[in-house]
Amino acid sequence: MIARRNGRAFECVVVDINTQRDFCEPAGAFPVANVHDLIPQLRHMIAWTKRNFAPVVSSIESHRPFELSDSGYPIHCVDGSGGQRKLGFTIFPLHARIEADNTLSVPMDLFGCYQQVIFRKRTDDLLGNPKADRLLSQLPGGEYILFGTGLECSVKALALALIARGKRVTVVVDACGYWNRATADLALRKIVAKGARLVTVCELLSRKLDRRYRYPVSVTLTTSPNGRIHPPDPPAPNGRPQNGPSPRCLPLPPMKIRLPGRN
Repeated sequence: MIARRNGRAFECVVVDINTQRDFCEPAGAFPVANVHDLIPQLRHMIAWTKRNFAPVVSSIESHRPFELSDSGYPIHCVDGSGGQRKLGFTIFPLHARIEADNTLSVPMDLFGCYQQVIFRKRTDDLLGNPKADRLLSQLPGGEYILFGTGLECSVKALALALIARGKRVTVVVDACGYWNRATADLALRKIVAKGARLVTVCELLSRKLDRRYRYPVSVTLTTSPNGRIHPPDPPAPNGRPQNGPSPRCLPLPPMKIRLPGRN
């Protein structure tokens, strides 16, 4: 069943979790263990989302330098650093960045103008950001498709939080990065036990959304009292987006993809 509000319904909402340079590049401050296998799958996910005009909610992990000094983890995703930035191909032309200010004020009609809404988060759980919590809890989405990093923390936390709110959750297992295979496998078992569905990128590529919303080519921004919105980055002088072009043709992944299991 597809949820409806104000005459518009989304068959699915894609949630892109922490696809940032520190996690998704080999030279990053804290790369996931499967980084080399992950990048092609992320490209397939973004291409499928663009082709089906699905709305996207993205999270950016954001830390102050002192927050990680005693955590035992490498210092990563520090505010304003290059490693905190999202991978270029994961940024959509029509996107809005919603800054966190510990309030619930966020426009509920963002996807009328933007295909991608980007939130910052300070903890593993994206819904720890009150604005993200309100949008995802009230968004008329029939299904939430999750991918990104890390499977054993941020992906698991969001999946369980959405399920607790009565949402239908699907996790694209081979488009998720992890640091520890055994811990990631345990995380998958937990979210499946709570009712989440697991699919592979190959299975998702064969799916075509029935209900697609065509986003406008250009957007005129207006001021809103319901929170601060950053407009999309302006195009580069050569006419291309500043984050670089996405590949037009992507090779299909192998047909046989094994779900993460025990080593």
